[in-house]
Amino acid sequence: MPADDTAAARSAARPKQRTAEIQPRRRFRRGVRGGAPIGLGPAFLPAAVPALAGPAPARTGLALRSRAAGGAVRRPPVGRGGGRRPAGASRPPRSRRPRRLYEQARRAWDRPLTAYYLVLGSSLLITVLGLVMVYSASMIKALELSLPASYFFRKQFIAAVLGTCLLLVASRMPVKLHRALSYPLLMGTVFLMVLVQIPGIGHAVNGNQNWIYLGGPFQLQPSEFGKLALILWGADLLARKQDKRLLTQWKHMLVPLVPVAFLLLGLIMLGGDMGTAIILAAILFGLLWLAGAPTRLFAGVLGIAGFVGFVLIKTNENRMSRLSCIGAIDLGPQGECWQAVHGIYALASGGWFGSGLGASVEKWGQLPEPHTDFIFAIAGEELGLAGTLSVLALFAALGYAGIRVAGRTEDPFVRYAAGGVTTWITAQAVVNIGAVLGLLPIAGVPLPLFSYGGSALLPTMFAVGLLIAFAREDPAAKAALAMRRPGVRWKTMRRRVKKRPSGER
Repeated sequence: MPADDTAAARSAARPKQRTAEIQPRRRFRRGVRGGAPIGLGPAFLPAAVPALAGPAPARTGLALRSRAAGGAVRRPPVGRGGGRRPAGASRPPRSRRPRRLYEQARRAWDRPLTAYYLVLGSSLLITVLGLVMVYSASMIKALELSLPASYFFRKQFIAAVLGTCLLLVASRMPVKLHRALSYPLLMGTVFLMVLVQIPGIGHAVNGNQNWIYLGGPFQLQPSEFGKLALILWGADLLARKQDKRLLTQWKHMLVPLVPVAFLLLGLIMLGGDMGTAIILAAILFGLLWLAGAPTRLFAGVLGIAGFVGFVLIKTNENRMSRLSCIGAIDLGPQGECWQAVHGIYALASGGWFGSGLGASVEKWGQLPEPHTDFIFAIAGEELGLAGTLSVLALFAALGYAGIRVAGRTEDPFVRYAAGGVTTWITAQAVVNIGAVLGLLPIAGVPLPLFSYGGSALLPTMFAVGLLIAFAREDPAAKAALAMRRPGVRWKTMRRRVKKRPSGER
């Protein structure tokens, strides 16, 4: 008999059960090479070992269902990363989930563009919310003056549009141009503040002579621009002295920064505006602190400023009455605490979510200056505690972003200018809100970006543009913004996409 016929006869004589036994073995071996038996759990291993040793089709059939029999094959669970989680592995405990969420939030908070978006978003939200509240708080006041109900809103809206243009221009200007602008801005501001004191040119509003009429309904308050001028000029002066290593000497730290600041303070106090003088003094202290002034130098300058302020308050009956109204709950014998007490009434009647936009009662002649100095009280009455806390959160975000910009830069001018702007906005917000809450004397300063007043809104929005420009100058922020440009993104995506052969999906 030929050899081929003999092999065929032997293969035919083999029992057919061996064929059914080989398939589970092959699947088991492929699963072991891949890392884990497919469809095999820990309970299967004791039954699988005897199946490999001898022909036991019944045991193998109980342990593993073949696909031909129509049985479903269990697969191990899928983990979060897309890989296969072992059968015995458990999910991470719930105690670690808050920590993971905290780490994700911290990484998102530390991104290069965080300060950029915080400055831009918070400032625009404060401005838009301020426009809404100016319209709501000034309607009754405009009708009392026989003016259209939207009179003050239209003026504030025009100032907001001009301020937005200034913000965009300032955000696109290079740092060198900001430094070159500091000296002309300072000299122009001093010139205008001198003109205010000339009879016939300067005009008094509420007892303070610090306005210049530009014609028609428009007027200008030069002292508001003095804050911006002091910040830019002082930052450029301190940066140049730091480059020459002169700030280690106290005379170079004080001169000429403090004399020029006192000149601006004197011109402001001649008009009787002590609230603006307080903010200007806060800016001066902020610049000295950023420059690294020693404690005794701070104490000396603060002592002189405190003594001068005490004399100015003591010699003025109106200022003394404002000082005595801190925390007042009674109108006083002559009604000297009328504004402070009705501001508290407005906040108290707002409740959790307020009475609704336009539904304020105190703006109907009870609360003086509802759209300027005490607009925060009207916001508390109409928007409630939720609205006031939202405003405070926006100012806190803006202040944090300014501190972050000043702390992460290597340019001394950027550090001093960003710190000065942050000091200005936060100090003025604290003085205004503290007066409304009855914690500080009424200083007569508006809430930045929120209260009515074009002269206050224009330089403040330019200062916010400065913060945006400085946030864009960070190297990491530059790289992140460059990646967001359409051209760069398209080229990057084109390099990542590989060419596929025709017909492949």
